[in-house]
Amino acid sequence: MKTTQETELAPRLRELLMGLPDEALPITYQQAAEALGLTPPRTIQRVARALEALMREDVAAGRPMIAALVVSRRGDLPRQGFFELAVELGRFPADPAQHEAAYRQEFRQALAGRWWP
Repeated sequence: MKTTQETELAPRLRELLMGLPDEALPITYQQAAEALGLTPPRTIQRVARALEALMREDVAAGRPMIAALVVSRRGDLPRQGFFELAVELGRFPADPAQHEAAYRQEFRQALAGRWWP
């Protein structure tokens, strides 16, 4: 069962991502956790779960996935779970060789489309 904090995390994360200036994006999972005031344990895991919830909401609503604005500190791409869920939701092609290009396009669309409520 989800705690109240977990239920409230996805909308808070969406608000954070929508409010950041373009120049500040993308942010890392750790930066998101810190900005949301999360404390250990499992801060990155909690951010990842909130991002997955946002991905499901955005795909269902036909919006760019705002979760694309959060990347791993080990590079400039999201964690593997992002790509797996994007494929599962039908947003990305199944071929991993196409994932980076699909991500770059999704990032640009999410950045440009941060006007939705």
